Amino acid sequence: MPKIGQLFTSGQWLVKPGKEAEFISAWDAFAQWTGQNQPGVGSGHLLQDTTNPRSFVSFGPWDSKEAIERWRENPEFRTFLSSARGLCDDIQPRTLTLVALAIPKS
Repeated sequence: MPKIGQLFTSGQWLVKPGKEAEFISAWDAFAQWTGQNQPGVGSGHLLQDTTNPRSFVSFGPWDSKEAIERWRENPEFRTFLSSARGLCDDIQPRTLTLVALAIPKS
């Protein structure tokens, strides 16, 4: 369970028409690589907008800002980002801090 102050990375992706499946595959491969090779990362999530199938949001938790910086400096990250730029019309990466959390009653 994440806690207040937890760091997350997030991306907003506007994929080129007809490239959605290719983008999902590329993102999944990179997320799998990240999970196996980057210390400090939690689970990655990719969400697709239900009304605009070209629009995606990705996010995942991290242990530290330093872990995020090491990930972004990795050649594998740069390779993925270059590939994603070819599949997307717009990419907006972010680093975020959890400031509120709603937990439903069981």
